[in-house]
Amino acid sequence: MTLTANELAEVERANASGRLPVAFVHGLWLLSSSWDRWRAMFEEAGFTTIAPGWPDDPESIDDARANPDAFASKMVQEVTDHYLEAIARLDAKPAVIGHSFGGLIAQKIAGAGASVATVAIDPAPFQGVLSVPLSSIKSSAPVVGNLRSLKHGVTLSFEQFQYGWANALDEDEARALYDEFHVAAAGNPIFQVITANLNPFTETKVDTNNPERGPLLIIGGEKDHTVPVTPTESAYKIQSKNPGLTEFVVMPDRGHSLTIDHGWSEVAQAALDFLVRTTAPATAG
Repeated sequence: MTLTANELAEVERANASGRLPVAFVHGLWLLSSSWDRWRAMFEEAGFTTIAPGWPDDPESIDDARANPDAFASKMVQEVTDHYLEAIARLDAKPAVIGHSFGGLIAQKIAGAGASVATVAIDPAPFQGVLSVPLSSIKSSAPVVGNLRSLKHGVTLSFEQFQYGWANALDEDEARALYDEFHVAAAGNPIFQVITANLNPFTETKVDTNNPERGPLLIIGGEKDHTVPVTPTESAYKIQSKNPGLTEFVVMPDRGHSLTIDHGWSEVAQAALDFLVRTTAPATAG
């Protein structure tokens, strides 16, 4: 078992509520606490929520900054399995929402038939998504330019965060988000994505054809440098071949920080509206 005591308690609380659960999956350079405002909004709307961390995630921002190597050496399938373990303990199949690498993992969960509906926000590309814009390469440079990132946590400088995450924001808000949310991240998942289309055994494979995938909404940020609209739209085109409902929305003037910046509630509302619409019988039950 890889779940922490706090994660198990969240699952127990969700089961006791009798409500449809929503599982939130964070990506690199954030902790699960980055979903706190989303969780409050979804619970007010009638859902229950869980937000497991990645395996070995520190409990707090302060702990994370004191020990950046706690994030080292994590792999995509290891993290996916951690979330699947939490989902397996829920009494009801949940909806799943993920951002960035969390969006990739959310799609892997959906492809396994383990979610009732899924929202992938600025998702990291899965195998088969071929577009790699120059801004993505620049955003990943702090990882791919240093092989130490394979064994150590990688912390972005403010300038790197500003380019990859906060390019659509003014400097004051960018600095505030960096100070409030940014933590180190594992470098391995980025290498896994970069090599995905050359590696037949890659862990970034997503079963996009599974008829049990359920409804899927992909949300892109128009100005995102880390996961630009082009690969996000490519993921949508691949996923749209699934017999399940597949939708795609681009949020105007938004960068990779769209889940945590001043406009987070607009993105959350789009995700909430989709889940209410696609899980209505389960929600009513």
